Amino acid sequence: MLPALMTRCGSLSLVVGLLAVSTANGQNTVPGPAYPRVNLATAYEVDPNWPQRPLDVYWGAVPGIAVDAQDNVWVFTRTNPTVQVYAPDGRYLFGWRDDRPGAGAHFIRIDRESNVWMADVGLHVVRKLSRDGKPLMTLGTEGEPGEDARHFFKPADIATAPNGDIFIADGYGNSRVVHFNRRGKFIKAWGRLGTAPGEFSNPHSIVGDSKGRLYVADRNNVRIQVFNQKGRLLDVWQNVLVPWGLWISPKDEIWACGSSPMTWRTDLTNPSTTLGGPPKDQLFMKFNNAGRVLLHWTVPKGEDNHEKPGELNWVHSIALDSKGNVYLGDIMGQRVQKFVPRG
Repeated sequence: MLPALMTRCGSLSLVVGLLAVSTANGQNTVPGPAYPRVNLATAYEVDPNWPQRPLDVYWGAVPGIAVDAQDNVWVFTRTNPTVQVYAPDGRYLFGWRDDRPGAGAHFIRIDRESNVWMADVGLHVVRKLSRDGKPLMTLGTEGEPGEDARHFFKPADIATAPNGDIFIADGYGNSRVVHFNRRGKFIKAWGRLGTAPGEFSNPHSIVGDSKGRLYVADRNNVRIQVFNQKGRLLDVWQNVLVPWGLWISPKDEIWACGSSPMTWRTDLTNPSTTLGGPPKDQLFMKFNNAGRVLLHWTVPKGEDNHEKPGELNWVHSIALDSKGNVYLGDIMGQRVQKFVPRG
């Protein structure tokens, strides 16, 4: 017993002695490990020079962004021109006006045939247009909210399947997904207001993958829900973020922007009608199609009317180009920013 005790005491004395040396005069004289200073995390930096917006072209809130096959960035904003298109280097290419009273820009999408889809929460319609702005299809009845095969109530977003079928997240007023075939014929709708799996509280954004699965940003319920095209619930990604906008890559990677999970705000004079407004922080994430988080990046939240480059304020929309640059659109910040990956 005694030799063992002496051995333990000797070891203890050595540790104490080393600590004494390392803290003498406030300096560490025992060298630590040479950590490899290799950046394994992908970081993002804002490009403050993108885009070169003309002085006579304005932005309002930016709820929608899409990137086409040429990496041109399509901006859907609540002013005129309501659609603005910028080249990858930031040059302004062209824009579309929308002078219909009550129009309300929300999400914009470009399908596999380069058609442009736009959801209008003000006029309760979803429109399909050619690249040069020619109207091709209107779903819903303009100016008439409702909940049947011919009406939406503030539709939020659009996804098109590989076979051309159309899925609408209908959205703010209703709590459902509506399915049409490629010609615009109503097939079915599913979902109702609630918090149980398969129910919705503000289905705010929707994307579809190469296998036809649908991913719905169930914003007020702090989750992304996954369905097949018949409306059967496949998975729920709960309590990871408050999802505002979704985008999907050609590799079926699901990107989401929004804020970290939060509860309903009770500290506001005029409480928001949707959860997360105002958000407590700002972030974007990447998932694989099984819901595993592959990337998580936070961005400082800007102060209203005093936003700095690289800050976000009510981030609403996300899209990526072929080089991995991330484009994010703000509601309160009223701008689009390009975030470039580093590392």
